[in-house]
Amino acid sequence: MESDFSQAVVRHLGLVEYEPTWRAMQAFTAQRSPDTPDEIWLLEHPPVYTQGQAGKPEHLIAATDIPVIPIDRGGQITYHGPGQVVAYVLVDLRRRGYGIRELVTRMEQAVIDLLAAQGVTATRQAGAPGVYVEGAKIAALGLRVKHGCTYHGLALNVDMDLRPFAAINPCGYAGMRVTQARDLGIPETPQAQGLTLVSRLQESIYS
Repeated sequence: MESDFSQAVVRHLGLVEYEPTWRAMQAFTAQRSPDTPDEIWLLEHPPVYTQGQAGKPEHLIAATDIPVIPIDRGGQITYHGPGQVVAYVLVDLRRRGYGIRELVTRMEQAVIDLLAAQGVTATRQAGAPGVYVEGAKIAALGLRVKHGCTYHGLALNVDMDLRPFAAINPCGYAGMRVTQARDLGIPETPQAQGLTLVSRLQESIYS
């Protein structure tokens, strides 16, 4: 039986600890074959900062009890917490026929389209991956590619406590403002936004 590679398998993981999820992504990527369908993992994390491979410790600018985990994606430090929808994209780029930059663009476009359908105009910023509304970051994006396959993904701020962002330079940018869907007048819950986000990602990545 041939595998259907026209979309990703979606796994709804709920609220899960960061480190075991990261290790599971690594394991999935290490053992996948050319016949392994792509997956998108939809989830939320308890409060945690993650520091990318090139991350500089000085971007943590205030003392905090929230753990900081050094990880293997690109980028600097970011924050994850309940009410933020995280979508990890486990994609075989060789099968898709495009590279990492194109995937980043497609993922950003999925968020831009999602917000546009809800009456909010969002944009990219040159040299700063992610999605922004009037200069404030609403979605962070970071990926790792191994043997042509990606893991990690994007985080969309929906209805969360934004205060922990004040302890960091988000994604390495001092003074960068952050925002979330709730504060922009979008009433959807994180669960509802997560379902819409997955649908938009499927359209954007596999078109």
